[in-house]
Amino acid sequence: MSEPVFILGGAQSDFARNWARDDKGLFELISETTHAGLESADIAAADVDVVHLGNFAGELFCGQGLIGGMMGHVDPGFEGKPTSRHEAACASGSMAIMAAMADIESGRYGLAGVVGVELMRNVPGQRAAEILGAAAWADREALGARYLWPAMFSDLAEEYDRRYGLDRAYLSEISRINFDNAKRNPSAQSRAWTFTEASFEADDDANPVVEGWMRRSDCGQVTDGAAALFLASESVARDYTAKRGLDLAQIPRFKGWGHTTAPLMMESKLAKTRDTDGYMFPWVRKAITDACGRADITDVHQLDAIETHDCFSITEYMAIEHFGLTAPGEAWKAVESGMIAAGGALPVNPSGGLIGLGHPVGATGVRMALDAWRQTSGRSGDTQVEGARNVATYNVGGSTTASACFVIGV
Repeated sequence: MSEPVFILGGAQSDFARNWARDDKGLFELISETTHAGLESADIAAADVDVVHLGNFAGELFCGQGLIGGMMGHVDPGFEGKPTSRHEAACASGSMAIMAAMADIESGRYGLAGVVGVELMRNVPGQRAAEILGAAAWADREALGARYLWPAMFSDLAEEYDRRYGLDRAYLSEISRINFDNAKRNPSAQSRAWTFTEASFEADDDANPVVEGWMRRSDCGQVTDGAAALFLASESVARDYTAKRGLDLAQIPRFKGWGHTTAPLMMESKLAKTRDTDGYMFPWVRKAITDACGRADITDVHQLDAIETHDCFSITEYMAIEHFGLTAPGEAWKAVESGMIAAGGALPVNPSGGLIGLGHPVGATGVRMALDAWRQTSGRSGDTQVEGARNVATYNVGGSTTASACFVIGV
């Protein structure tokens, strides 16, 4: 990366909050989170040169497009500033980050705001599932499924089982770890939820089937939420730290990035690797290795933690292999050994992930980067990984159609 891009601060909303019940909507969610992010970074809206927003389906959930135009209502300091909205389904937030980084790397702007947002709990659950289905190929995938994405990722689990064998006990353990981590996160949607052993077992009452392999415990949450970050060029960051008596070397920055797009249909992706012994999703592997290569990470254990996309437990299972924690077909070893748990050799989703923390679609990529910034600046509180200096994020859009990976650190 030519021009380093630093993270000055950021914030997220409380993912347990139902904004519609509080008679608040998309604007209030954006506004409150942006102001919290500005306060965290100790900057004024007028100092920000450009804003990039990640949002998947504001028109479908809220009847609202052109959300960049709300920024001038958030704070008069944003009036007249350029804004852009970015969409790649669940990877929308990461696309907003990529665009903000490009603005800074090009020298066009020196200080960029990134806001990811999705309001999802203002509609019934079945309607939310239908809206989220827009990230698959309409009228060509998961036909007849009541819940499209659980059905699609059940198909992924079925394919893993066919290729390598899959014990759902390991999927249950991934979910258990993420819910346990979320209990320590004051912003997590599930932090106050209670579970029994049956909550993670094949118990049709305590843990009912949603679609196929996917039971309730395997599924990420439908969440209202937003996250904001403020990114700076090296010259802006130097001025910022000098004025505040800070050490630039201790300000987390983007060390590497990777971004790939695979064919839209899940079956097309699976068919391309069905008769091979390599990674099931080479596009996922490339996004990860591109990011790590740019960050000079030659061994995955040079990372101190990973924030990965667990829209379903099987998605994290896949990511464990594609990060290189294990060989293809052997993700179970990282689960069984305790490697990915809090206190393990390489904790995965210390925040709680999408299963425990929550998954406001357009905000998730920004939230992951925010958690990486928190970890590498020692601001993660009870979820802190001791001594974390390098944290990777992996964010999925659709059925691994969009893949985005960042390495953030000091």
